[in-house]
Amino acid sequence: VQLQASGGGLVQTGESLRLSCATSGRTFSGYGLGWFRQAPGKEREFVAALRVGRGDTYYADSVKGRFTISRDNAKNTVYLQMSSLKPEDTAVYYCAAKAGIISSSIYHPQYYDYWGQGTLVTVSS
Repeated sequence: VQLQASGGGLVQTGESLRLSCATSGRTFSGYGLGWFRQAPGKEREFVAALRVGRGDTYYADSVKGRFTISRDNAKNTVYLQMSSLKPEDTAVYYCAAKAGIISSSIYHPQYYDYWGQGTLVTVSS
């Protein structure tokens, strides 16, 4: 299983950015696919996730209403559309995958088995 995150960059407050996570190595039916972020000096935190084939999505309260996670099955890619960005969204963003993840575990990075390399998002004020 391989995950390749991309799309990070430098934006100003209020702008939008879309992150992509290309997945490969197997079919991901039943997998949980998530986005996490880690700011300097802070722990990695949950941002958003979905479970492939189930249609459910999950968001951290801090991004609810601003971020949208989606998956293009034909392209085997998971997206994180980020809008109304704030300086506190600045972090390295990681995509992650876990086979058969249950909803109660989806928020916790320790339950994910596969990780992408991270992409830096910087939001200037």
